[in-house]
Amino acid sequence: MPPKRALRALAERRQGLILPGAFNALSARVIESLGYPAVYLTGAGLSNMALGLPDLGFVGLSELAEHTARLRDAVELPLIVDADTGFGNALNVRHAVRVLERCGADAIQIEDQVAPKRCGHFSGQEVIPLDEAVAKIRAAVDARRDPDLMVVARTDAAASLGFEAAVERAQRFAEAGADLLFVEALTRSDDIARLPTLVDKPLLINLVLGGKTPLQRADALGAQGYSFVLYANAALQSALLGMRRALGALQAEGLLAEDPERVAPFLERQALVGKPAWDALAERYATGGA
Repeated sequence: MPPKRALRALAERRQGLILPGAFNALSARVIESLGYPAVYLTGAGLSNMALGLPDLGFVGLSELAEHTARLRDAVELPLIVDADTGFGNALNVRHAVRVLERCGADAIQIEDQVAPKRCGHFSGQEVIPLDEAVAKIRAAVDARRDPDLMVVARTDAAASLGFEAAVERAQRFAEAGADLLFVEALTRSDDIARLPTLVDKPLLINLVLGGKTPLQRADALGAQGYSFVLYANAALQSALLGMRRALGALQAEGLLAEDPERVAPFLERQALVGKPAWDALAERYATGGA
């Protein structure tokens, strides 16, 4: 099944499938190697890992498009791309969707924050007027070339306007044609449970380690009606811990061996980046084989 259609089918199952976030092509390969059903290109992770900057709207469309293409080349999994606010107004959203679809996105997420956006689990979010936000979702829906490309509509209204306002926005986004709804930074378990009863579209929930939303098991969230349980930066935070532990040990001991408790083995790294397959190709071309 083509990845766009496969992603739609996964969303319609509403089984609380875990969706890890990738911050580069190698992390996407790790996610694929572990058997996850899809991958999410995280804007926060990209800003943190590629730029060394916080999630405050520093990543531009060209940078996001380049990384989208890299992930598309690296993995066969369905790919959801976090496009923040769409880089401007409805016209900018239309352009961004066209660009990212050409780069291989299977779903594109647009949010309703005032630019420059802030991580949904920071303080101080503001959202644009509802009619303007709806127009941006309509523009995203109209822009796609492939009708199977999913538009993911995110609202950050819960933090500043409250739960009911966030639900109203999600409902309006659904009416505008959004395929997957994302109400960010819910802080009460009761609201998490109520949301699937109030909107008639597949839902994504974001569980940020150290963030505002209370953590729940994925199967429990699936039972409540959520399609995807996003861990956007679990890979990033675990990678940071691993780097600190290994490099701290090297600094303290003056030597770092290939200890599987501290580092991934050399051969595992080569397998993950496909070196055996590249070696086979090199031999084929060198010998003139078919």
